[in-house]
Amino acid sequence: MKENITGLTTEEVNLRVSQNKQNNYDEDVSKSTKDIFKDNIFTLFNLLNLIIGICLALVGAFSNLFFMVIILINITIGIIQEIRARNLVAKLSIINEDKSIVVRNSSEISIASEEIVLDDIVKLVAGDQVPSDMIVLTGQVEANEALLTGESDLIVKTKDSTLLSGSFISSGQCLAQVIHVGKDNYATKIADEAKVHKPFTSELVSSIRLVAKFTSYVIVPLGLILFFEAYFWGSGELKSSVVASAAALLGMLPKGMVLLIMIALATAVAKLAKKEVLVQDMYSVETLAHVDVICLDKTGTITEGKMKVQEVDLLDDSFEEMMEDVMGSYLAASSDNNITMQAIREYYPEKTSYEASHVISFSSERKWGAMFLETVGTIALGAPERLFKESDLPTEIESAQKEGYRVLMIGVSNEPMNDDKMLPTLKPLAILKIDDPIRENANETLAYLKNEGVAIKVISGDNPVTVSNVARRAGLAQYEKYIDLSELTTEDEVRSVVNDYHVFGRVSPQQKKILVRELKEQGHVVAMTGDGVNDVLALKEADCSIAMAEGDNATRQIANLVLLNSDFTTLPDVLFEGRRVVNNVTKVASIFFIKTIYSLILSVICALTAVAFPFIPIQITLLDLAIEGYPTFFLQFENDKRKVTTKFLPTALKRALPNSMLVVMNVTFIYIYGQINGWQPIDVTTLMYYMLIAVSAMAVIKACMPFNPLRIFLAVTTTVGTYVAAMLFKGILEISMLTSETLPVFIALVVVSLVGKIILDKLIVRDHAR
Repeated sequence: MKENITGLTTEEVNLRVSQNKQNNYDEDVSKSTKDIFKDNIFTLFNLLNLIIGICLALVGAFSNLFFMVIILINITIGIIQEIRARNLVAKLSIINEDKSIVVRNSSEISIASEEIVLDDIVKLVAGDQVPSDMIVLTGQVEANEALLTGESDLIVKTKDSTLLSGSFISSGQCLAQVIHVGKDNYATKIADEAKVHKPFTSELVSSIRLVAKFTSYVIVPLGLILFFEAYFWGSGELKSSVVASAAALLGMLPKGMVLLIMIALATAVAKLAKKEVLVQDMYSVETLAHVDVICLDKTGTITEGKMKVQEVDLLDDSFEEMMEDVMGSYLAASSDNNITMQAIREYYPEKTSYEASHVISFSSERKWGAMFLETVGTIALGAPERLFKESDLPTEIESAQKEGYRVLMIGVSNEPMNDDKMLPTLKPLAILKIDDPIRENANETLAYLKNEGVAIKVISGDNPVTVSNVARRAGLAQYEKYIDLSELTTEDEVRSVVNDYHVFGRVSPQQKKILVRELKEQGHVVAMTGDGVNDVLALKEADCSIAMAEGDNATRQIANLVLLNSDFTTLPDVLFEGRRVVNNVTKVASIFFIKTIYSLILSVICALTAVAFPFIPIQITLLDLAIEGYPTFFLQFENDKRKVTTKFLPTALKRALPNSMLVVMNVTFIYIYGQINGWQPIDVTTLMYYMLIAVSAMAVIKACMPFNPLRIFLAVTTTVGTYVAAMLFKGILEISMLTSETLPVFIALVVVSLVGKIILDKLIVRDHAR
């Protein structure tokens, strides 16, 4: 085969290496450790908390710095989760430390694929993955480019044909010359285009950032006003002025809410890991809860990604007992190993019952292979129309082809073969029905997604008729609405058909991206599944990207989720986890935003009246732990698969508003009443703090409804436990016990607040009834 082909000399190889024309380009598109730390540490929310923490530390108010622990936990959870996911994907990588056979100095040598240089002559045989773009010099092979183009049919490559990096050689042998290396390779160019990391889409985190952004506009001026008023018109003591100002500002920042979201998402990640779903971006769990369109690839997603013999119809009963021996002997003597032959080899075990001679390999041009088996005769395997006249074909052939099967026939003849291009007259022996099997439970999964209001679009590089048949067998509604996108040339044409069809065939990587972008611009939340380089651009464009572990390395690196068992039927589990997180967090979020709202209102009132903020950071921290942290931690584990129908932030703020108004009214009343009756400042502060606990506990009780044993336990222990903690740590909290004078006022205010909450909930939260 390598006549007159000597390959590069050692000097030519060294020259190309020195010119950086080697195939050692780093294709890693995953996020670096530096980027992971940066994204989790350098946020506006963390900056605001850090500034407040530094101010408290500078005046020695160390007991009020406990809130920084929550910030550190938030950061740690985010960093650990991202690094863990990235490292697991790196271990999954199947891109190849393969060896390649190259011709150099007129000899064949084996080298690592990354050591290949431009113009190298590479020997490729069946089973090899093409390590770099190259042109065939001699020989003939069949290439599977499904990972690159989505096209499942094998493509014959002869002299001057281009072989793309990442494709697989299914049959044949050739020598090819490398024309691109490293970043110039086709597969690498597509992967590089997806290297820019898109910002994550999380309504929960975006809402927290919006709150942090809003408070950042008021936190600095309010903080300065409160500090100067406390310092110049108050006690005049630096430490107490900073502590009072810090408490007001810390209350506006929902630290506990951020921690709850992180814990809820981290819990979802852990639960999904048990179902063999790797979550690289934990915010994508939440995103999937909002998805209303899922774009599915065909090969490897709806189907298993490998051909399988589904049925063999024997047409000659006389061969019934010897059929396995005949086919086993045929396969043992044949060197064919394309994807179809692999399926047949799985169905029939190799045997040596009959001696073979005059073996002719299968070729895509002939569409048949044959051999002579001793005592049996000539056995031919191939496309029905190439083995028999159309009039001789069984009726079962047409019906099987309509059902989307790849149909082969086996013919037998007593006559030997005269040459490699002519078969003797054959008698039909058997029909082989082969296809890429639909994944188990695919029908149920698609039906479930449809019932949940999720639209399905099947987008594939394969023949649209083939894709439509697969969609039909998988139970996809309106599978007959398909289109061949290779006939469309402009972006506008592609965009215009996105709503008219459910099955898209012959779709290029760029067209996949355009389809996803158009769906997003129409207001949909889009998830995309894929396993090949041809899916990378669309995966990057989608709101939530889902890769198969068996697929290409580049898709795994940039995907939000990786299905480790390569089974898309686990998507409902991911959807459930997303809904659980969003529904549970939304349910308890009002508890956290109570503090944000009343802190803002009280800060403005204090700034206008030159009165010190009524609480200190350590008091707020106790509520963060006992009222916000403890019950919500357990409530967020509950199952809640309901469809998400509300917007997080408006719903949470509206539910928090009644309690926040009650806190402001109680604090204002207690301050005025205390001034009128000449109460000691510590008694005023104590009653304010006890009422703050009472109103906050009411929010916990509301979030626990309707009651079950766990929720009753949480409501009771939260309320009682917080008061017990306040009494035990009254020295650190700088409060005292209720007195005979303040206790009756406390009881009266609790009753009034309870009635007020019922009325305000009906007026404000009626649109968000359960």
